[in-house]
Amino acid sequence: MAALAWLLIPLFAAIGAAIWGSWAARNRTTGDVTELAGYARFREAMEKPDSGSEPVEQISNV
Repeated sequence: MAALAWLLIPLFAAIGAAIWGSWAARNRTTGDVTELAGYARFREAMEKPDSGSEPVEQISNV
């Protein structure tokens, strides 16, 4: 019975490795599309001219 237990340990390890390998190799391209769209919006916002409002004066507490 002890020999059977020692044979089951590598079997469970192989099954666990197969599950982890399939999880690690999953398709994760959906996040890239939203990140690229956000970056494009950021670039567009940075390329816009100033809104024309006056800058706020800093208050000095000296």
